[in-house]
Amino acid sequence: MDAPTAFRQQLLGTIPRLRRYARSLVFDASAADDLVQTTLERALAHWHQFDQRRDILVWTLSIAHNAFMDERRRDKRVTWVDGDAAIDALPAVGNDLGLRLDLLAALARLPLEQRQPLLLVTLEQLTYAECADVLRIPVGTVMSRISRARTALRDLLDGRSPANARGLRRVV
Repeated sequence: MDAPTAFRQQLLGTIPRLRRYARSLVFDASAADDLVQTTLERALAHWHQFDQRRDILVWTLSIAHNAFMDERRRDKRVTWVDGDAAIDALPAVGNDLGLRLDLLAALARLPLEQRQPLLLVTLEQLTYAECADVLRIPVGTVMSRISRARTALRDLLDGRSPANARGLRRVV
């Protein structure tokens, strides 16, 4: 049974924000598009499980998160992308290319557990409760991870070693 037209229209409305989140999560436009495609396929296959009282964006971001984590479990290796692809993954931060590169490098060094809630709350403008719902973690955990991520980003952008350096990835 196909998804109703109204559901399909709602789903189409989530694509820009879903794509933006996926690109900032994986730092590779092609991989992000694959993640969005997987998310949309899963959403359409399980449209009957969607609760109309819930925000469809939060629901699709949950699906994207789960698909991303499934892929990470299947493929434990880290994929590094070239600089041009990484720059394209970032939303515009003004005209300062140096700032965009610094921010991208700093975000890439954050552990995924900090980067995900930070991007969901700051980039996608989800509430802490919605973010907790997407990531399936307590709200307090979301708050502490975002706090640690912001501190680490400030340190990295100021050229200091982050205070919570444990778990940061080294970008080569």
